[in-house]
Amino acid sequence: MIPRYQRILFWILLMALVLLHGCEQAREKLTRRRNETPLAAPVAAPSVSVRLALADDSDGSITLVERDVALPTEATARARDLLARLIAEYSFKDSAHPIESGPAVDDVFLLDLPLHPPVAAGGPPSRQPASAPTANGALTAEPHAPGGQLAVINLHGTFADHHPSGIEPETLTIQSIIGTLYANFPRIEQVRFLVDGRPRETLNGHADLLRTYPAIDTETKPVQGAR
Repeated sequence: MIPRYQRILFWILLMALVLLHGCEQAREKLTRRRNETPLAAPVAAPSVSVRLALADDSDGSITLVERDVALPTEATARARDLLARLIAEYSFKDSAHPIESGPAVDDVFLLDLPLHPPVAAGGPPSRQPASAPTANGALTAEPHAPGGQLAVINLHGTFADHHPSGIEPETLTIQSIIGTLYANFPRIEQVRFLVDGRPRETLNGHADLLRTYPAIDTETKPVQGAR
């Protein structure tokens, strides 16, 4: 059982890093020099070949499929749009893993590992060892491997509330998201989930959203004797 103070410490650190990341993006937009050069006509993003880890409820499998998708070049926007396309596939007619259509992924944050606590303006840098979450949610001095990233997926509350309830459908959705990130973002080593910007115990009553998931290949073979 993870001590309560460790869970509180981790979530304070994680939320501080996410808020700091958002503040830095906002400050960059506000302080960016005004460019008087006439704007060029908008150009559609080119289509690229990506791999989606698609779930199948009939046999409990995850299968990698290729799709040509127009994606932005910026990493966090690219990850968000890719996951939006993944979830959209499940709203199509005759989907093997049906989910109601609608917004699912509000944002994606990519944080470099190991995580460093934010330093107050003008204050000295912390000399304490950086902390990162392990698979069971505890804190450790170093991540699984240096140089990677933690992906924090912020889901819409309506998506979580209306997701089909049950251990299998919820777990397949989590594995589908993790497998898609693993297949397209080699730096991502760990995945965390938020719902409406806050921690939530489960997706819709079953799949654990408080743990740190390792970014791994989730492709599986059909379960023998599946319905």
